[in-house]
Amino acid sequence: MAAVAKAVLIVNPFSSGVTLEKLERVEAALRERVEVETELTRGPGHARELAAAAAGEVDAVILFSGDGTYNEAINGAAPGSVLGFVPGGGASVLPRTLGLPHDPVEAAAQLGEALAEGRTRSIGIGRVNGRRFSFAAGIGLDAEAVRRVEARGRSAEGRRAGNFAFVTTAIRLLAESRLTLEPRLELVDHGRAAFLVVTCGRPYTYAGPIPVRLAPDGVEGLAFAAPERVRPGAAAGLVLRFLRGTLGSAPGVLSGSGLQRLEVRCDEPLPLEADGEDLGDVAGAVFEAEPDALTVLV
Repeated sequence: MAAVAKAVLIVNPFSSGVTLEKLERVEAALRERVEVETELTRGPGHARELAAAAAGEVDAVILFSGDGTYNEAINGAAPGSVLGFVPGGGASVLPRTLGLPHDPVEAAAQLGEALAEGRTRSIGIGRVNGRRFSFAAGIGLDAEAVRRVEARGRSAEGRRAGNFAFVTTAIRLLAESRLTLEPRLELVDHGRAAFLVVTCGRPYTYAGPIPVRLAPDGVEGLAFAAPERVRPGAAAGLVLRFLRGTLGSAPGVLSGSGLQRLEVRCDEPLPLEADGEDLGDVAGAVFEAEPDALTVLV
């Protein structure tokens, strides 16, 4: 008889879509096919430690959380680790791009089956200044919006504000300036821009069920969009294009896709984010594509 596959289930109990009842059902769905040990994160950075500690101990590391905890895990997991992602956040971009159901129990059942049957594939991701990201990173406006949303703090249950808060905050940031937002960074070999969004070949968000991309479907490597300047009154239009996936084709926006590397120099330190996580202020950044970097359950 073949040995039963083993997995560690890393859970962020403060993710917006995680409850005790859902966790029990996710565990039950996984245990129909595999052995599972559950670990709850205790704070920022803990998922990275748990993913690293699982190296060689289990057949897969499965996350039930939101995008920020996924990001921690992909940065902590040892090379060759098999990863699975159960939707537990407001957007949960990564599992959706892998074709998993948005319902966490259904997703867990599919992941347990995939692990039991050895179904995996490799996917590419991005890296900025050494930090991996699974769908998007940025300098300037979107990173500042992430920072402001985080500064609001969390609810009484420990949960962070969701995507709607991010969108409204980005619009407010653009509207706050009554002057044109001038170029503040240099994209080496591409030109100067006011802010920058970079993705790694997959949707960076969803408009309902519709995936939103910067690059055409199937294009590998990095894609970027960077408005050269932002004029008064343009806030709502820019955010709308961002959500429609048409920002890169707008007039006055630098864009590109299929890149392996993108270097950026800032006129002054500017906020940097990756997968919605604030990485502090930077004077510059190097974005790199990592083809086939992750092995994931499908």
